[in-house]
Amino acid sequence: MSALPPVLTEAPVLARVVRGGFTESVHRASVCVLAPDGSVELALGDITSPIFPRSSNKPMQALAMVRAGLDLPDHLLALGCASHSGLPYHLQGVDEILAGVGLTRADLQNTPDYPVDPVEHDRVIAAGLAKSSAMQNCSGKHAAMLATCHANGWPTATYLQMSHPLQSAIAATMADLCAEPVAAIAVDGCGAPVMAVSLTGLARAFGALAAADATTPEGRVAHAMRAFPQYVGGEGRDVTALMLGTPGAIAKDGAEAVYAVGLADGRGIALKVADGGQRARPVILAELLARLGVETNADAELRDAPVLGHGVPVGAVEAVPW
Repeated sequence: MSALPPVLTEAPVLARVVRGGFTESVHRASVCVLAPDGSVELALGDITSPIFPRSSNKPMQALAMVRAGLDLPDHLLALGCASHSGLPYHLQGVDEILAGVGLTRADLQNTPDYPVDPVEHDRVIAAGLAKSSAMQNCSGKHAAMLATCHANGWPTATYLQMSHPLQSAIAATMADLCAEPVAAIAVDGCGAPVMAVSLTGLARAFGALAAADATTPEGRVAHAMRAFPQYVGGEGRDVTALMLGTPGAIAKDGAEAVYAVGLADGRGIALKVADGGQRARPVILAELLARLGVETNADAELRDAPVLGHGVPVGAVEAVPW
């Protein structure tokens, strides 16, 4: 068994769970904030050992695809960066990407699932429909991967293999944008390779995307995310609220409680909750943005983490001052 990484073991307590005025649990997290020039503005915990950013990697994966010739309208490029909610317009976008290169949902190889959106999730089950790859939150990325393969004449049947030219291009782009080599590779929940970098590298990448000229591939990805944040997440999702409420920001949430943000001034933010507790992730980010002096209309949505007792709020997940 590998040793526990410092990014987890040295993480300070940054959130607590309060029930009836009593602290019931705590969440430890590591945070990196880089200034526009790439220098460290804030470090909480270890920011140099690698993590799997999970879906926070998606904008970098999309950048690799744009560099490799993927050419999609903004709403579909945003969907290529998405962990979408499985709403009808998300699925329509997936179909648009696939149809544009003569493919169908049958060509998707991501893990079948139900929609993330709770109302749509219940509707699909009530209708007796089975899980599908199209409804799974990563289908926009997988459709974009297939379209990139088509643009380059690469095989589509093996696009998830690490030896595939697409995955090699993604690894090279991540190393370039993060200014560090990919430290580890595994299989993500959707079946695609997931690549590990440090919080420093992740923050650097998002700062670079946010500050990029709109005519560059980096700028095209950032512009698409800003223009269509509902395609990156969906209604009721904190990542969408954050981009809608924070001028110039791009953001991407990830499984196991990762968050990456690029600000309009070129600062980059990356955080990882050590125990993977998603309930603490937006709360910590809200406190961080406030302490950095970032003006956002999404503060309330990010901090909205009630603790329930008998179905009513009796406390909350709160940020711990540092």
